[in-house]
Amino acid sequence: MLIARHAGQTPAHRLLPNIMVAMSNLPTPPFAYMAEPALLAEPAFGFVAQGAKRVVLGNQVFDYAAGQYLIFSVDLPLSGYVLQASATEPFLGFGLKLKPDAIAALLLETSARRKVEAEPPGIAVSDLTDDLLDPVVRLLRLLDRPEDIPILAPAIEREILWRLVNGEQGAMVRQLGLADSRMTQIGRAIRWIRDHYAETVRIEELADIAGMSLTSFHRHFLGVTSLSPLRFQKQIRLQEARSRLLLSSQDVAAIGFAVGYDSPSQFSREYRRLFGAPPGRDGERLRRSKELSDAAHSER
Repeated sequence: MLIARHAGQTPAHRLLPNIMVAMSNLPTPPFAYMAEPALLAEPAFGFVAQGAKRVVLGNQVFDYAAGQYLIFSVDLPLSGYVLQASATEPFLGFGLKLKPDAIAALLLETSARRKVEAEPPGIAVSDLTDDLLDPVVRLLRLLDRPEDIPILAPAIEREILWRLVNGEQGAMVRQLGLADSRMTQIGRAIRWIRDHYAETVRIEELADIAGMSLTSFHRHFLGVTSLSPLRFQKQIRLQEARSRLLLSSQDVAAIGFAVGYDSPSQFSREYRRLFGAPPGRDGERLRRSKELSDAAHSER
C-alpha cells in the first residue's frame, strides 16, 4: 500500500511537508502528541487506513479505526497510541496539517464563510467519505511521481480542505479560517500556555490575550478544549515531563522542577494520577517500549 511504502521515509516529508504517513507493526504505549512530529502539535486531519488508534484528552477518549478520521483544530494536550496492529496487518495512518491561512483563502472565495452553526468543539471523529478519500489517495500517489508534486499537490490539498469545510466537521474547520472566531481567540491563549507552561498562569492575563471577558473566556475555553485553563496547563506540564522521561533517564525531581513543579511529591502524585505509574517507573517502561518498537520497525 502507498502508506506502508512511504511511512517513515524522509523523502515523503520533504516532498510533501504538510503530510505525515505512519505505520506500526504492533500496538504502542500512550505518547503525548507534543513528543511526536511537529505535524501533530498543529491543527490536523488524520485518518486510519488499517488498524485502530486511540486519542485521549483529559477524561475524553476518541477511538478511530479504518475508514474513520479525527480532526483537532487547536493545539490540545493530547496523548495517542495505536490500539490495533500486527506484523500481518500493521497500523497505517495518514495526517495532514490544517493551515488557517489556506482555509481562510478558501472561505473568502466561497459562501461557506456565511454559514452559521453552534460553536464546535476542538476535536472530533467522523466516518471518512468517498469524496474525501479520493483526493487523499491522489495526494499519496504523488509520492511515487515527485515531478508532479509542485504542479498538482497544492490543488489536491485545497480539494481536501474543501471536502472538510463541507463535511460533517465543517463547522470546526471553518472556525480555523476565521480570524475573529472564538476558536482563533482561544487558540491565542493556548499558544501562550504552550510557550509558558512552566510559569504561573493568571486567568485574567489569558482572557486579555484572547480578547474576551473573564466569564466569556472561561466558557469558551472549556467549550473548545473540554478543560479549564489550569487543568490544561497541568496536562501540558505532565506531558512535557513524560516526553523528557522518554528521551533520557534524567533525575525525576529535576524534570519536575523544569516543567514548573515546586514540590517533587506533588509532581509524582499528579503524574501517577494521569499516567497510572510514578514518573521514574513510567519513564523506564516508555524507554523499553520505544526500544522494542524501534527494533520491530528496523526489521521491516
